[in-house]
Amino acid sequence: MKNPFETLYTDLASRKLGGQAIACSNDFFAEMENLLKLEEPVFQKGVFTERGQLMDGWESRRRRFLPDGTTDDGLEYDWCVIKLGAQGIIRGVNVDTAHFLGNAPQSVSLEACVSEGNPDDNTEWTEIVVRSEVGPGAPHYFTVESEQVWTHVRLNMYPDGGIARLKVYGEVIPDADLFLPGELIDLAYIKNGARPVVCSDMFFSHMENMIMPGRGVNMGDGWETKRRRTIGDAEKDRFNDWLILKLAAKGSIEKVLVDTAHFKGNYPHSFAIEAAVLTDEQAADVAALEADSHQDALMAGRAQPSAVNWQPIMDRTRLYDDREHTFKKEVQNNDQAFTHVRVKMYPDGGISRVRLWGYPSESLAKVTGK
Repeated sequence: MKNPFETLYTDLASRKLGGQAIACSNDFFAEMENLLKLEEPVFQKGVFTERGQLMDGWESRRRRFLPDGTTDDGLEYDWCVIKLGAQGIIRGVNVDTAHFLGNAPQSVSLEACVSEGNPDDNTEWTEIVVRSEVGPGAPHYFTVESEQVWTHVRLNMYPDGGIARLKVYGEVIPDADLFLPGELIDLAYIKNGARPVVCSDMFFSHMENMIMPGRGVNMGDGWETKRRRTIGDAEKDRFNDWLILKLAAKGSIEKVLVDTAHFKGNYPHSFAIEAAVLTDEQAADVAALEADSHQDALMAGRAQPSAVNWQPIMDRTRLYDDREHTFKKEVQNNDQAFTHVRVKMYPDGGISRVRLWGYPSESLAKVTGK
């Protein structure tokens, strides 16, 4: 089954953002930290530890129910508390039981809370995914109907068993109290609320990597496209790859950084950046148009790309391998405020990170919903 949330929302629990499993009822067979691994779960048949078969996930001991209805450990289910890497509105959840076949739980539920520190016995939890049946060896997607901003979640599994991965998809809502009045902020930073909308290609690695925290750790930790082989009519063919990014807030762009860390034989020759003011509805139309072929767009009757008033921020500029490129005096139109940018790279290749520092033209209280 195709993941219905991955391209629309950010995994708020991702380790890349700082997500952390901080407590659980029991992880006898496999550690709770495995739940948030970035890698796809794997199974190493016949590889055993002192606790049994090595499992790539969170797995608790077997719970025994006694004749009087109680259990041997006094609990009816197992739980794991996770600090979200970025607080936000949760839109969907994936509870993946990959490789847990004879040891998957019967059902799961998810609760959420708001807590400045680690949750404790006095924390108020709200159920956002009701107890639902799950099966072995498969992803399970749940839609969340809540407009609350959450900081932590608690995953419950009944009565025991193993879960390979947990993804908590949603919209990042930064804490307005962490910003100073008039502060220059990175409008392209995922933890400030930026989000990629659509791109021409992400064959080798996901577009979201480009706005993640820190520098890329390797060549896979960036946005990389396949090799472009376009030749022909320039009116019909595109000779560059591109990505449309929703900024964290409407604002001006004062300084630009493009990092090609670890991209050596596959960095772009050059790049350019354009910006525009779009509503969410207009951005959705642009994304649908850009994702289609030109002919499909005409048949669908959607507006053409020329309807978007893209303004130059950076003219086409040379890039070099494996380095940070910082630009200030080259930045154009910094007297205007924008909501979206389009990053172009010529002709293709990989970019590790893009930073766009600017001044929000809206108050952070409005941006964050506070």
